[in-house]
Amino acid sequence: MAGLMLLDTPSLYFRAYYGIPESMRAPDGMPVNAVRGLIDMIGTLVRAHSPGELVACMDADWRPAFRVEAIPSYKLHRVAQGDEEQVPDTLAPQVPVIEQVLDALGVARIGVPGYEADDVIGTCAARATGAVDIVTGDRDLFQLVDDVKPCRVLYTIKGIRNLQVIDEAAVAAKYGIPGRAYADFATLRGDPSDGLPGVPGVGDKTAAALITRFGSLTALLRALDDGVTDGFPAGSRARLTAARDYLSVAPAVVKVAHDAPLPDVDLTVPVKPRDPAALVALADRYGLDGPLNRLLATLSA
Repeated sequence: MAGLMLLDTPSLYFRAYYGIPESMRAPDGMPVNAVRGLIDMIGTLVRAHSPGELVACMDADWRPAFRVEAIPSYKLHRVAQGDEEQVPDTLAPQVPVIEQVLDALGVARIGVPGYEADDVIGTCAARATGAVDIVTGDRDLFQLVDDVKPCRVLYTIKGIRNLQVIDEAAVAAKYGIPGRAYADFATLRGDPSDGLPGVPGVGDKTAAALITRFGSLTALLRALDDGVTDGFPAGSRARLTAARDYLSVAPAVVKVAHDAPLPDVDLTVPVKPRDPAALVALADRYGLDGPLNRLLATLSA
């Protein structure tokens, strides 16, 4: 499906970091496993899917203020010193190198102050006029699948060469909910990996039953506020009532932004490097000749 491909870049470079040994090093001894892995991932994706446009979406703010103000526990367990994210010591120095390589290649790289990569992805997808593929290992982005657009997730849970295609049917089959209802479902059940508490006592099955019965979280809350008693699984109405304050703010945290102020950037997949001299210097300094030559051959083809 040619069109726009959106890379959840942090998800991919974390996957590369943990999937490729740190023995992969630059001439000066610096680990470059995440850099090399990401370059090869991009090559694999472009060869397999031939996108016309490509965006490496970045976290300019991994824990945005608007989400923390709504739910203070948001990603709190991942905070290191100050308000920085806990990132392995040998990965942190590789991120600027990844950014420099993308820029020298001419691959569009977008991060927006105050927003996460997910928000960049959501906004790019909302603005797209054609088909969209989102490459991620983060199921939060299942909320963006839309068969009409079409917009689908290429899920990396089984590896970059064995991507799971997530469309509305896949969401419905996996979670027992309407295909576009993932954000509402996730709001109810919560997500410990993001510090989202969810509604205590409401797990996957109850959340799916509630969303299927009422159609959306908005309709569910309206029924709750109107005193409706039918359609609530045993005990769930009381639990939802007790969690009403959480439910009033959680959607703004769970749902990705569709209106982040994106810069005006050329999204076209490059066929040759934007800055060949810079790319050669990066290849020499960090020992990236192999993966960069493979990627350049793919782009030029």
